[in-house]
Amino acid sequence: QVQLVESGGGLVQPGGSLTLSCVASGFTFGDYALTWYRQAPGKARELVGDITNNGRFTTYADSVRGRFTISRDNAKNTMYLQMNNLKPEDTALYICQGSSGWGRGTQVTVSS
Repeated sequence: QVQLVESGGGLVQPGGSLTLSCVASGFTFGDYALTWYRQAPGKARELVGDITNNGRFTTYADSVRGRFTISRDNAKNTMYLQMNNLKPEDTALYICQGSSGWGRGTQVTVSS
């Protein structure tokens, strides 16, 4: 079955950086676009950005453009989210989505 597992979250100070990973299985990874979402407590799920199946094109939410970068390694069935200049408002559960599957998320907390 389709599985996606996120990792790399944690506690970071404002201005810091983190890189999240999403490892997928159960589908032909290179055939699918992939998406990162996030959900903060008490708020609706927000689309962070996505990447085409070949990794050539990405799109980002206005709130993260210029600070976050999505990439993928199809040989490793893995998508990444590089997050720089993190802000307290980036605190959320970060979730990856691909094919018909959703991960459970990895928590990112930005606080001093």
